[in-house]
Amino acid sequence: MKATHKPHTLAPVTPADLLRMAALYLRRHGWHQGTYYNTTPDTLTPPACAAGAIGIACAGHRVEHFAQLDPDALADYLATLGALVDYLDAFHPLFLVDEDGFVIDEHTSPYSWNDDPARNAEQVITALEAAADEWDRLHTTGGEN
Repeated sequence: MKATHKPHTLAPVTPADLLRMAALYLRRHGWHQGTYYNTTPDTLTPPACAAGAIGIACAGHRVEHFAQLDPDALADYLATLGALVDYLDAFHPLFLVDEDGFVIDEHTSPYSWNDDPARNAEQVITALEAAADEWDRLHTTGGEN
């Protein structure tokens, strides 16, 4: 390499990229409710919930619990899940309320939202893609990070 030659640099993977990867995973391998993955039958690419698909997008493989991620993948997972929560809070709020009518959590749980009996795969995939678009809208200018 010549001293004046500049090496290629890769753009960082953003939460928007990972949300789109999770949506693509669900389109290809199926969506699931109740647990991260439908492990019956046991396969390397099982149907997944939204959080499970984000975990696979971050790690490149099935992860049973986010604590199993290495520090870099964990940071990506938490940022991406946070971007989904921000989107859900703004556009699809689902707050848990106790028996006295008080809100239990101030943010929409992506797990409860995914597992809502009225939810379907297309809604989850569409929300992941829309959350990616919203992240891009808030964090990029002119297509640049």
